[in-house]
Amino acid sequence: MANVDPARKNHLLSVLHEGEWARLASHLVHVDMPLGQVVYESGDRLSHVYFPTTAIVSLLYVMEDGSSAEIAIVGNEGLIGIALFMGGETTPSRAIVQSAGEAYRLDARILKEEFHRAGPVQRLLLRYTQALITQMAQTAVCNRHHSIDQQLCRWLLLSIDRLPSNELKMTQELIANMLGVRRSGVTEAALKLQDAGLIRYSHGHIEVLDRPGLEARVCECYSVVRREFDRLLPDLKAL
Repeated sequence: MANVDPARKNHLLSVLHEGEWARLASHLVHVDMPLGQVVYESGDRLSHVYFPTTAIVSLLYVMEDGSSAEIAIVGNEGLIGIALFMGGETTPSRAIVQSAGEAYRLDARILKEEFHRAGPVQRLLLRYTQALITQMAQTAVCNRHHSIDQQLCRWLLLSIDRLPSNELKMTQELIANMLGVRRSGVTEAALKLQDAGLIRYSHGHIEVLDRPGLEARVCECYSVVRREFDRLLPDLKAL
């Protein structure tokens, strides 16, 4: 059996036809993404997109006073930098690595050329963008209407969906910044989940012990987002 290119661990890259893959593959650059790395800042002009394979990147909206809240997370299901092919070139959000890992970087010019071919890749990227917008909208609803416990469950489930294991390296301070809540609120919520036997937390390390238990406890926001990604991102052959 032929070896699978490591870049194909990214869902969007994995479903490309050979023609599209051949045009992009030689331009993909492997990059390490350490925890806490800022991929881009609010207002930066984007020169590349990133296709995570094992890393997870959080998209944050940053207020004038420096406070922030997460609007979406991106892992091996997608890409970072949709503004490039949506025509904006810049974005008001900050992208920061929430779980260390690897990704593949692609020059903006190459992606735009492929997008403007108006073929399967364009349709795939637009479907992904619609799914990402759903996640952003549902995150806003969740932050307004659901408890910190439920938000933490949603965040944990979305995160491990994008990882090969049930373990995360993440500090409570970073989680609090992403959820836009106080660290004490995250501590209390995490202890509740740990006391219920759902997770194990210590020194910036979170392990999900009981996924069905988290799914039983989470609000509907998680299933809404997951269903939309499953609906919109089929095999490219169907596009």
